[in-house]
Amino acid sequence: MRPPVACPTRWDVVHTLCGREILAVLSGYGSGVTASSGSRSRGSQRSYRSTPTPPRRSVSVERVLLDGSTLVEIRRSLRRRRTISAHVDGDHIVVSVPARLSRAEREKWVRIMVERLARRRGRQDAADSDQRLLRRAVQLSRRYLGGRAQPASVRWVANQESRWGSCTPESRSIRLSKRLQVMPSWVRDYVLLHELVHLIDPTHGPRFHALLNQFPWAERAKGYLQGISDAALLRSHRGSA
Repeated sequence: MRPPVACPTRWDVVHTLCGREILAVLSGYGSGVTASSGSRSRGSQRSYRSTPTPPRRSVSVERVLLDGSTLVEIRRSLRRRRTISAHVDGDHIVVSVPARLSRAEREKWVRIMVERLARRRGRQDAADSDQRLLRRAVQLSRRYLGGRAQPASVRWVANQESRWGSCTPESRSIRLSKRLQVMPSWVRDYVLLHELVHLIDPTHGPRFHALLNQFPWAERAKGYLQGISDAALLRSHRGSA
């Protein structure tokens, strides 16, 4: 199974301001500069009106270091009215906001959008990790089981505290505990192969063990996992004493 070609990814999140938010943003802002004054003469009024207004930039850019670690480029746009967007651009995050936003509103929305972007990236990173795990499962099946075990899905889970892995043969789905992510690769491979063998033989009989023992580090991996379990049990006994 050939891995997909890596493509550059652009992460975008967009928020549309509702009417109440727009009213809150616009409160305190006037409709613009007016040139009406009781003491102003006609000549001065004509002179004031004839003074050319310098062109305004449609976008102004500011860079800030959020929480001392995240570089954010804030783009204040005169054309933008109702939307706030954020995306990753190289080593920094770009947040585009309406120019009318006050500094307080701007800082609030920058933080909100950066957090939303981080959550979205986290979900995608998890999906990418599951895809890598599935590719590894296919490799192990081909190497040790002749490709007979064909999982439909393989994913990391955080809710398996008493088991290292689990398998549902009917749906051909495999789940591995996230605790394995910090362990040596040959330990992860052993647990993954253990669950792959269950797609062929759901029991723990002689056939199951014969297939699993084709993995050259099977006994070593079992000893490693048993040591982890024994250490955890010892800590729990000490804590309850």
